[in-house]
Amino acid sequence: MELKRAFGITLRDTRKARRLSQEDFGSVISQTFMSQLESGTKGPTLEKMHDIAAVMGVHPITILTRCYLLLDDTLELEQLLERVRAEIAENPNI
Repeated sequence: MELKRAFGITLRDTRKARRLSQEDFGSVISQTFMSQLESGTKGPTLEKMHDIAAVMGVHPITILTRCYLLLDDTLELEQLLERVRAEIAENPNI
């Protein structure tokens, strides 16, 4: 599975879990673009992802974490979080 597709699935599943429609994001993104993101044909900018996550009431890292867990079904949440912790600890000032 490619990254944009995994992101799209994650975005759609998170949106539905929050009981939001694509139209609920009208203040930050068009329904057409949201549909393209969810289908995996487009990818968001960092700013757009921040805006979308804010509408859903989740941290953007939550969406990315779920996306990467979907990409690698052998990866466990704790493994991923430990890797991130270690990488941040290696260079805490960057």
